Amino acid sequence: MRKWGATVTVSAFSFITPVSSSMVAPAAATIAEQFGIRSTVLQAMSISIFVLAYAIGPLFLAPISEIYGRARLLQFANLWYLAWNLGCGFAQNTGQLLAFRFLAGLGGSAALTVGGGVLSDVWPPEQRGKAIAMYAVAPLLGPIIGPIMGAWITQRTTWRWVFWVTSMADLVIQGIGLFYLQETYAPVLLQRKAKHIRGTMDAEKGPQRPVRTVFDTADRQWQKIFAKALTRPFQLFAYEPIIQLLGVYMAIIYGIMYLFLTTIPSIFQGIYKEDVGIAGLHYIALGLGLMVSVQICARLMDKLFAYYVKKNNGVVKPEYRLPPMVPGTIVLPIGIFITGWGARPSVHWIVPDIGIALIGFGQMLNAQAITTYVIDAFSLHAASALASVTFLRSVAAFGFPLFAPAMYEALGFGKGDTILACVLIVIGCPAPWLFWYYGERIRGASRYAKKA
Repeated sequence: MRKWGATVTVSAFSFITPVSSSMVAPAAATIAEQFGIRSTVLQAMSISIFVLAYAIGPLFLAPISEIYGRARLLQFANLWYLAWNLGCGFAQNTGQLLAFRFLAGLGGSAALTVGGGVLSDVWPPEQRGKAIAMYAVAPLLGPIIGPIMGAWITQRTTWRWVFWVTSMADLVIQGIGLFYLQETYAPVLLQRKAKHIRGTMDAEKGPQRPVRTVFDTADRQWQKIFAKALTRPFQLFAYEPIIQLLGVYMAIIYGIMYLFLTTIPSIFQGIYKEDVGIAGLHYIALGLGLMVSVQICARLMDKLFAYYVKKNNGVVKPEYRLPPMVPGTIVLPIGIFITGWGARPSVHWIVPDIGIALIGFGQMLNAQAITTYVIDAFSLHAASALASVTFLRSVAAFGFPLFAPAMYEALGFGKGDTILACVLIVIGCPAPWLFWYYGERIRGASRYAKKA
């Protein structure tokens, strides 16, 4: 029960901040009009600068969690996000809004990396699938629910309530975290236990023996931890083919998702001439694809893992998490093709919705498989490995929406989405097969995975 309490809590943390990242999308035009923003790049940046902070925050928050523990870090970071997100609702100009959004994103980034470390701490590999399914869907479902709510809030009240509503919801989640999120990181727990034992030793009963944990080495000093952890995500990307291939692919699919989050209004308001609130309902198609995918993964991931472990005489390998990627790498580009070529006035709006649902379905299959694989392969360094993957995907999520307006204006939705789909086919389709057959050999030469 305590395990699921921790899982639900970190999933809630990783859900609410992505809601904020995209909830402002339907209000972007209203904000631009009020603040006099004429640049389409600056308008898109008001949305995507939040996820740029996702790239930078984990580089600092991951090492802090190794010193002070995961629970304290998550709770403090969430309070930081809450304060600045609330401030966004009081912004008086473009500079304030961008600055407050970026600072809120720094706090919101903690759950996307440190949360994965919590699950690695509390769940053994053979039971991790369902927990990862819940945790992985949260940051993907958040950006779907956000624009739907944001569209109706903007249409009925003012864009400022977009931030105030999410702040009130986050306050409830913070309260839940205080009760259900306890420390899980082994070095910190053992350090606390050792400190307690030292405090109970009686000097009058004899000489005191030094009490240390297996993690109390010369390297466990905050200066050295920071020095290592700040460079570790870049070292992982430089030296680990696992992170290079899966990280780049994850970056592309997240970048495409945020690209679609910012272009869905232009499809249904621009091409199909729908109101802001009605156009926002089409985000449900993306959410439907995500939810169907997560239901399938939640039921099959642990069963597939157990099947392959039994088939291989009890040998546990992270590669047993990869089978869901195979259909995911196929369905995702198909959905992009359908969306791009279906977004025309002569074609019923249900066609691009079908494509968008397939995008959500394929993306979730990939995201769950990759997240679980990375956690299993870099167990002790799961937070740093996820920080590396998160850095890449967050940079892509920030950058893709910036060039989207120019790309679609020059090429149209059909040709533009065809280019994106072809990139996914070239990079994504070989990935699960490469790691299925060569993953163990790659991990054997790894600087970090072999220590997991």
